[in-house]
Amino acid sequence: MSRRETVYLAGGCFWGTEKFFDQFDGVCETEVGYANGPTPNPSYRDVCADAGHAETVKIVFDLDKLPFPVLLQHYFLVIDPLSVNRQGHDEGIQYRTGIYYTNELQKAAALGYAAALEVQLGQKIAVEILPLENFYPAEEYHQKYLDKNPGGYCHIPASLLELEKKA
Repeated sequence: MSRRETVYLAGGCFWGTEKFFDQFDGVCETEVGYANGPTPNPSYRDVCADAGHAETVKIVFDLDKLPFPVLLQHYFLVIDPLSVNRQGHDEGIQYRTGIYYTNELQKAAALGYAAALEVQLGQKIAVEILPLENFYPAEEYHQKYLDKNPGGYCHIPASLLELEKKA
């Protein structure tokens, strides 16, 4: 029996973030949606009009195959942790970065990782580390978007979308 947990990661545009995490052994499922915003059931149009939600990927993972600290290492490979409300060419509150944890062990690991990174960088990072308040799945056409549209825009370099193959 696997030990499964769920975490919610906002890493800019959710298309690329989902595609990136789908490659790893230990990721059981992903779903894109809108997290930690002030209103229930927002649409993509609402989110793009600064409704306050973050484009987020729900990640269900197997702790025995993908320990949470390793998942965090992967996450920080594909974001600019110093950028506020922007990743790649995408800009706006919905593109903020965030780790929305679901338990105290995730919180402690994320805060520890962030503190070490801040020491390394010599400055405070712009990644929110908060409990998950809410998550609303995005419209179906956003789910696995880059699988359905291989030429679609992604702020994550293509080489990182095949990182697991190269390992």
